[in-house]
Amino acid sequence: MNVPIPELGADPAAPFPAPDSALREPDGLLAYGGDLNPTRFLNAYRHGIFPWFTDGDPILWWSPSRRAVFRTDRVHLASRLRRQLRNSDWVVRADTAFADVVAGCAAPRAGQSGGTWITADMRAAYIELHRLGHAHSIEAYDGDRLVGGLFGLSFGHVFCGDSMFSAASGASSLALAALALRLRAWGWPLIDAQVPNAHTRRLGVEAWPRAEYLDALAGLRDLPSEPGHWQARFGTVAAADACAPRPA
Repeated sequence: MNVPIPELGADPAAPFPAPDSALREPDGLLAYGGDLNPTRFLNAYRHGIFPWFTDGDPILWWSPSRRAVFRTDRVHLASRLRRQLRNSDWVVRADTAFADVVAGCAAPRAGQSGGTWITADMRAAYIELHRLGHAHSIEAYDGDRLVGGLFGLSFGHVFCGDSMFSAASGASSLALAALALRLRAWGWPLIDAQVPNAHTRRLGVEAWPRAEYLDALAGLRDLPSEPGHWQARFGTVAAADACAPRPA
């Protein structure tokens, strides 16, 4: 590496550098190296840090100066999409097809150049975290067909979304709306979305200063929440219910 950032050692439980020591350019680059051990992975997310790299790079760890955050009571679907989904038979479930959702998120997108950040090693790490009950998939179904979804990690009263995909128009947005509906009912106020992009901005994401996000994270990450799969807890959310107007 030709940038002045620390290299992580072999101990997966070792603390990360302070997030506010991350570089300004490229924004948020904090450290490199280490591994994707579940202990290290969860420790990173609990402190506002995440891995993001492509094949051929070392493992790179980031904590950007502006954090993409959804408030679970402010996820926004466009009126046309709401009408489309309310008239559909689509449903949303959790943790019934984790590996398929990760594969869908890793697949090349139209107009995308370069490789995916969901490398084989990252995919294996997420699948292990799912096995341990820390990583979850939220899946949109049209009958028995998986049409989209998202996946991420949870701890305390925090859900950290990592990626989403759609095989049919609006499916990932529906998965996000259903996730927000369930989390709001559980008293979980936020969904971390890491870095804002055009799609998440249309859905209502906010860009918070790093310090504001870290303050919120510190108040939520240690609240009681047992790891485990969410099939039963999440249940089935009909598209019409996920798209219903929010109470004032």
